[in-house]
Amino acid sequence: MDGDDVRRAIRRMAHEVIERNHGVADVVVVGLQTGGVPLAEALATALTEIDGHDVATGALDVAFHRDDVGLRPIMPEAVTDIPVDLTDRIVVLVDDVLFTGRTVRAALDALGGFGRPRAIQLAVMVDRGHRELPIRPDFVGKNLPTRRDELVDVSLDAVLLGELDG
Repeated sequence: MDGDDVRRAIRRMAHEVIERNHGVADVVVVGLQTGGVPLAEALATALTEIDGHDVATGALDVAFHRDDVGLRPIMPEAVTDIPVDLTDRIVVLVDDVLFTGRTVRAALDALGGFGRPRAIQLAVMVDRGHRELPIRPDFVGKNLPTRRDELVDVSLDAVLLGELDG
């Protein structure tokens, strides 16, 4: 996917979010650190442009909620910033790539400290398969079947597929 494809996918997902939730009055968009944050901001901008209502946007660091703490490096520069109480709101979690589902599971745990949302929906730019947990996205930019040893790099400029070294 090039930058135009990514922008079209974000716009399409924004229309799907509006349709599913009958507008954005109760919607809060939360990007998962670090790859989901720019996508969440772009999605919130598209939602506002289409629906005409401002959409609250936040960022969530799930590092300390992961089930593999100690096995992966923790990024101290990743910040959690949830600007509103999530109680009775519809939270659209946004991430760049859905792979095993473990990051999303950690995000569900981490959201508990910010209120009790009415619903949590998941938007991802790339669903690459290989799920280890029963997690399925509500909104997908692109289904991209991959091998486990491939890397998927997502930005607002492109989606790139590469090989793991080793």
